[in-house]
Order: sequence, then structure tokens, then C-alpha cells
Amino acid sequence: MNFGLFGTIAQGSVIQFPSISYKSIGPELVLVVGSLIIMVVTSLFPAMRRREVVTFMSSSVAAIALIDSIVLWSQFRSHGAYRAIAGSITLDGFSVFMMVTISSAALLGSLAAGSYLTKSNVGVVEFQSLLLLASSGGMILASAGDLIVIFVGLEVLSIALYVLAAFEKRNSRSGEAGLKYFILGGFSSAIFLYGIALTYGATGSTNISKIAGYLAANTITNNGVLLAGIALLIVGFAFKVAAVPFHLWTPDVYQGSPSVSTGYMAAAAKAAGFAGLLRVLVTAFPTLSNQWRPILWVLAGLTMVFGAALALIQKDVKRMLAYSSINHAGFVMLGVAAGSSSGTSASLYYLISYTFVIIATFAIISVFEDPEVGGVKLTDLRGLFERSPFIAFALAIFLVAQAGAPLTTGLIAKFSVVAATVSAHSYVLAVIAMLSAVVAAFFYLRIVATVFSKSVNQEVETGYFSDSDDSVVGEPSSVAVASTVVVDSKLKIDSLTYVVVVVSLLFTVGFGIFAAPLSQMANQAHLLF
Repeated sequence: MNFGLFGTIAQGSVIQFPSISYKSIGPELVLVVGSLIIMVVTSLFPAMRRREVVTFMSSSVAAIALIDSIVLWSQFRSHGAYRAIAGSITLDGFSVFMMVTISSAALLGSLAAGSYLTKSNVGVVEFQSLLLLASSGGMILASAGDLIVIFVGLEVLSIALYVLAAFEKRNSRSGEAGLKYFILGGFSSAIFLYGIALTYGATGSTNISKIAGYLAANTITNNGVLLAGIALLIVGFAFKVAAVPFHLWTPDVYQGSPSVSTGYMAAAAKAAGFAGLLRVLVTAFPTLSNQWRPILWVLAGLTMVFGAALALIQKDVKRMLAYSSINHAGFVMLGVAAGSSSGTSASLYYLISYTFVIIATFAIISVFEDPEVGGVKLTDLRGLFERSPFIAFALAIFLVAQAGAPLTTGLIAKFSVVAATVSAHSYVLAVIAMLSAVVAAFFYLRIVATVFSKSVNQEVETGYFSDSDDSVVGEPSSVAVASTVVVDSKLKIDSLTYVVVVVSLLFTVGFGIFAAPLSQMANQAHLLF
């Protein structure tokens, strides 16, 4: 009797293990091994647990992963795309581009966390290690050639993010954010796994290239099981990228999590989620695009409209940016819904440009956040220009870039996905996108106006008016308190925050003016079919 692996060993058969190409998973290995080394070294030498040392080690690991990703890009340009480790890993322009994006998010997130970890009592080593491990999961998801590997990458990313969301133990909102994210994320993972099971039942494989080959060579007359599997896979990814109506966790999690966790989450989780969505739909199911594209059209339209509309009524900046993130997810989904190479390139360009602006935005927002309270009111930003003109100017650039202002990467990103939508003849969706961009510009400019408004001290004013005819004229009958904000004239900003802001500013404006290098890179980042 054969009992799988044990039966094979008992019969004396040779077990064939796949050849492992460590070069193809180099950036992931750098992040995983680097995080383990940080934990071991700081455990053996407690004196190295200082914030400066751990941040330096973490950012160095992320920088090495970024360099390795760039090296892989040059090798891809020279030798072309290929599959590795028994087809479970795909090294193509798409996966390497996403490695560059996610490793950039890891580097910026690690540097931004340095400022937060200074004023908070949370574990420095644990925070930075989890950030690196989450990035490795995102990279695995982007380069996966098998649905099971995609699920593994998704869970490595998600579990680390659950902990990062609940990392501020002194703030009850942070614990609530982590719990909500964990519970809803668990449901989405179960739905995604069920989708994998149905897809396997319909095609006989979980390997993406084999699924595509099977569907290209066979005509399935009764494809209800397969379509149900695709729908459940889309639902699983839609939760990760915060697409409407699977977005309900986003406002509370973004508001309750530490700002640096929120910024990294908004960048890395969204990039990895869309990487998996593009990999599965465009590579595995191109023959069924007429079935899944209408679903994405509806999701994209709802996500853009609801994200922009609900952001208008928010008074907390982090909650406002949460709905803004939902709106951006709708724009990225335009490129996915286009189902073309130009749509894929546009989505990739949007994701990398959004990564830099959103992490830098939350790095600035974290300066105003009290770790024990959480949340940042819009009025807290009043008078920022008076206290730090450069930071105010940088924040304004990042906000108008998200609105799609000229001379920034935001304009090119929005134009690219709308152009891909028009090329796919989805004219109604393109009009909805442009209208939602106009609405979104309002709340971005609202924040900018607050940043450049003057700060005033709280004061008490005495009102002279009569409530009845018997009142004495001139007698103070009520007290009106001016609702203003008390601001310290000095704003303490960590040097690492300045580094994140300057790098992101150079990227956003630099590639907004000289767009060709980044646009060409996105255009060359094709999926391996």
C-alpha cells in the first residue's frame, strides 16, 4: 500500500525534488533572512536593540532587496522571462517590477517607522522584522506561478499586517483595528482558498500556466464551477485591495493603526493584492475575459464613486485618506478591467507612484499623531506652513499628486489608466473615473488649504445680546468659545522623516517631469504568458 511520501520511501524510490533557483527568489530571501538576523542579533546583544541601530539594520536589508530587484530587472532585460522551482515561481518583467515597488515600500516604511518608534514604547525589533516579513510575502505573491504559492504569499503578508495594525498597545483603537482586520481577513482568506479549490476541480491544476493551457486547449461546456472559482478569487483579492463593497474594514483599520503602519499597509498591501489579481486573471484566465471583465467594471465604478464621495464628509485625516485609498483602488482596477498589456502597464505605474506619495503622506501625518490616542483631526494640521514651510509644501505636493496634478506622477498615473479604459471601449467607466477625480480633488485641496491657513490660539469671547426684553442692555448674557486649535510654534520632525519626504518628493516630481524612464519600465513589465 502506498501512503504518499512514506510509501515512496518504504519502496526505496528516489524522491525527485524540484531544482531551486535561489537567484529567482533572491529579494524574498534577503528580506526573510535579514529579519531573522535582526531578531537573533538583538536577542544575543540587547545593547543593539536601540531604535537607531535596528532601523539602520532594517533599512539596510530593504535597500539590499531593492538593489537585488534592480539587478534582476537588468538580467530580465538581457535574458528574458522564465519560470523556476517547478513552475511555482515566475520571473518576468511584471514580477520584478513589483519587487522593486514592494522593496521601495519596505525601505521607505522602515525609515518612516524610525520616527514613530522614537515616541512610542512598542518593540522596535518586532515592528521592523514584521515589516520586512510582510514585504517578503508581497513579493512571493507577485512572482507566484501557482495558486497555492499565491495563497502562501497572501497569508505571510496579511498575518504580519494584522500585528502591525494592532501594534500600539496603549491605544484601544489600534487593538480594535488589528482585531477587525484579522477577523475579516480570515474570512477573505477562506473565500480565496475555496476559490482555489473550485478552480482546481474545474481545471485539474493549481499551476497558473497549466490552467491557461488547459482552458486554451479545451472548450468547457458547463463552466459553472470554474466561474464560481474565479468569482471567489476576485472576492479574496478585492478585500485585500479595499474595493467596494469589500472595503468596510479600511476606514477603521486605517484610523486605528499607527500612521506608519497605515502608510505601509496602503502601499504594500495594495500593490501585492493587485499583483496577484493581475497575475491570476490576465495570465490564467485570458480566454474567459468576457466573463470576469464586467465584474471588474462594476467593482471599479463603485470603488471610485464611493471612495471619493465618502471622503468628503470625513473630519479625521487618516479616515479621509482611507476613503482616498479606496478611490485609488478603483483607478488601479481600471487598468485590470481593461484586460490589455497597456492596462497592466498603467496599473503598475499607478501602484509605484502611489507607493511613494502615500508612505510620505502618512510619515508627515504621524508627526501630529499621539500614539496613545490615535487619529489626526483635520484641524490639527492648521498652521503647518508657519511651523515648517518645507514639510507643508511637501505635503501639499503629495496631496495634489494624488489628485492628479500636472508635473507629478499622479497625472501620468491617472491619465494612463483612463487611456487604457478608453482603448478598451469602456467609455462610461472612463467618464465615471474623471468625475470621481474632480470630486477627490476637492478634499485634497481642503487639506492643503488647512495646512496653509494661519494658526490661532484658543480664546474666550464675550457676547452682548439680550435673550428677553427684561435683560439689561450691555450685560453679558452668554459666552461663545472660539473653536480653534492650540499649536506649538516648534514642530519636532525626525531626520528619518525628512529622508522619506525628500526621496518621495524627488521621485514624485522628478518622474512627473521626466516621465520617460519610469513609463518605459512599466511598459516593459509584461506578464509571462
